[in-house]
Amino acid sequence: MTTMRANLLFTPAPLAEHPLAWQETDRPEPAAGQLLIKVVACGVCRSNLHTVEGDWVDGGVPAISPIIPGHEATGRVAGIGEGVTGFKVGDPVGVQPIWWACGTCEFCASDREQLCHERKVAGEHVNGGYGDYMVSWADYTYHVPESLDLVDAAPLFCPGITAYGVMDKVDVGPGDVVALFGLGGVGHMALQMALLTGAEVVAVGRNAAHRDVATELGATRVVDSTDPAAMEAIADSADVVLTFAASDEVTAQAMNTLKWGGTLVNAVPINVEEFHFNRAQTIKGSILGNRAQMRAVLELAAAGKIRTVVERFPMEQADVALGKLAAGELRSRAVLFNSEA
Repeated sequence: MTTMRANLLFTPAPLAEHPLAWQETDRPEPAAGQLLIKVVACGVCRSNLHTVEGDWVDGGVPAISPIIPGHEATGRVAGIGEGVTGFKVGDPVGVQPIWWACGTCEFCASDREQLCHERKVAGEHVNGGYGDYMVSWADYTYHVPESLDLVDAAPLFCPGITAYGVMDKVDVGPGDVVALFGLGGVGHMALQMALLTGAEVVAVGRNAAHRDVATELGATRVVDSTDPAAMEAIADSADVVLTFAASDEVTAQAMNTLKWGGTLVNAVPINVEEFHFNRAQTIKGSILGNRAQMRAVLELAAAGKIRTVVERFPMEQADVALGKLAAGELRSRAVLFNSEA
C-alpha cells in the first residue's frame, strides 16, 4: 500500500492537548467516478477548529476516526477513477466543503445541493485536505484557472463560495449601503463582492488587522465595533447587513445598524434577542452555494475582480495555524501548503 503524510485526528480535544498527529497513513485510491488529488493547499476554517476540538461531536462530527480535516483544498489531479471524463492528470483543481450530495432529493434537483440532507462534507464526514492527497467526486471537483496560484485560490472554495451565496440573497447596487460584521476569511471575500455591485460598503470589526485588510480591499468606510460613538453613527443606516461572526454582541450591533425594511443575511449561527415586526426587517440564513456559483467565483478571481488575503503555513503546522485562528491572530485566512506539491 502506498503511503502519504497527513494530519490525523483520532480523538477531538482542545488544541492545547495536541489532538492532531502529523504522520504516515495509507494513500487513498479513486473509486469509479472519483479523482485522486495531490493536494497543494488547504484553507483553515473555523469549522475545522470546531471539528478538531470536539465542539460538534454530539452532531456526529467527526463521523469517522481517524479523520483528516480540511474542506477547501486545491491541488492537481494525480489519478482518475473509472468513468470519469473532463479531467486529465496534472489538471489544477479544487474542492469545496460539499464533497458529495445525493443528486435526487428536492434540493439537489433544484440546484441547491448545499441543502441536501444526505450531503457529505470533506474533513467532517470523509477525509479532507490536510494531507498530501485526498479523493474527491469528479462531479464535485472544479477546474481552477491556470492563471490562479493554487495556494491563494484555496480560500475561494469556502470563504469565496460562502460570500457568493450570501450576496446572491440580496439585491443591492449604487445608492445602497451594505454593512459587514466579521471581517475574517468570509468577510474579506464578501466585502469585495459587495463592492462589485456599486453599493457603499461599511466594514465593521473589532480586530485591527481585519480592519486594515478591509481598508486595503477598498471598503467605503471602516468602523471599529468597540467604539460606541462610531457604532452609534452608523445606527439605522444599512439597507443590507451581512454577518459572519457568531456572537450575540455582534448580532445586536448588526440589527441596530440595519435600516427599517432592510435585510440581514447571516452565514453563522445567531441569536436574535429582539425582533421588532413593525420594522419590517428580513433575516435570511445562507450556507455555501451551488456548483454553478462555485464556478462563478473562480471566474471572478480569474478576471482579477476578487482576490484572497492569505497567511501561509506548512501543512505539518496545522495546529499552529488553528491556534492563531483561535487566538484571533490572523489578518484573514490561513492556508496550509505542501512544500513538495
